[in-house]
Amino acid sequence: MPDLFAAGGFRVTDTTTGTVFVEPGCCNGLETWRDWLDVLDGTGHAHFGHDPASTAERVGDIVRLTHDAYGTDGSPVTELPADQVRRLVTNAHQDVRDFLGLAGAWAEQHLPAHAAPVTAALARALDLASSP
Repeated sequence: MPDLFAAGGFRVTDTTTGTVFVEPGCCNGLETWRDWLDVLDGTGHAHFGHDPASTAERVGDIVRLTHDAYGTDGSPVTELPADQVRRLVTNAHQDVRDFLGLAGAWAEQHLPAHAAPVTAALARALDLASSP
């Protein structure tokens, strides 16, 4: 399958208030995790699907997260230091890599004849085939 995807995506929640600032939309799965790197090191902006239309925007040393940039006025917004966002993305990236390792081990145990192609396909679906 040429266009693999991993439904889901990163969710950003204020653990103190429970407010959600970024919620995976229909067009944003785990395979788009590198969009966060684009916010930090590239264009400085990313859109995470719609319904809601969560966005992240780099403004200097701050990343502004908006829950629904194209929805109603008054959508929750928060700002985080870019260094903190980088740590969060690095940790989440490691979690996804760890998941791939566990899935690969599972495939070796349960699908030994197909473990390599299954693991490779999952790495492509998670956009880990060429990790930074």
